Amino acid sequence: MPALSALLRTVLVLGLTWQALVVALAPPRYILPPPLAVLDALVRQWQFLAGHALVTLGEIGAGFAAGVALGVATALAVAAFPRLGRLAWPMVLVLQAFPVFVLAPLFVLWFGFGMASKVAMTTLIIFFPVASAFADGLRRIPADVIDAATLVAAGPWRILFEIRVPLAMPALVSGLRVAAPLAPLGAVIGEWVGASAGLGFVMVQANARMQTDTVFAAMAVLAALALALRAAVDGLAPRLAPWADEK
Repeated sequence: MPALSALLRTVLVLGLTWQALVVALAPPRYILPPPLAVLDALVRQWQFLAGHALVTLGEIGAGFAAGVALGVATALAVAAFPRLGRLAWPMVLVLQAFPVFVLAPLFVLWFGFGMASKVAMTTLIIFFPVASAFADGLRRIPADVIDAATLVAAGPWRILFEIRVPLAMPALVSGLRVAAPLAPLGAVIGEWVGASAGLGFVMVQANARMQTDTVFAAMAVLAALALALRAAVDGLAPRLAPWADEK
């Protein structure tokens, strides 16, 4: 599998570079632990990390699904009702401009320290790339295609769902590919602000105790979740848009 081989090569190069830096600079372990120390932390604490990873995975999955659904619905509404789009889209852009670190404490205040605030943060981060990519795809349908459909008496809703949506699916897939690696970020930021479980909670607690090897181990697990989500999107892409060119 070429993708897996490329990933393993990348991990190997990063690990060797990391080890070379540790040997050359000899930093204290609490600043930069060697790769083998991080691997040891992963092995020793795999049950602990796996339990917290399941919490974060649940937040990622729920937030990703909600963000995709909201993004698709917004793009369809903008395409179906252009006047609504001209009013709503600037508000979406303003919302996206707010730093997530500013919004995270508000989400915890509004939704509590439980799962809901993390799902809301993930939803917000996923929403914009999906809505933006899909709306752009719906807008870029060639005018002659729309004119041809109009000539055969196709109504606006039929044109939207039978012509514009299928032709815009490759754009939606691109948006999903951009959004997938961002989903763990939303969950972890929410956990940093306030949580009692999850990989972000582990990072905060380990960092406070200067257990940097555990911090890196949690980051490695989080990276694996991001890669798995991206791989799942890539696997789903041919079903969503089998007529699209390969990425």
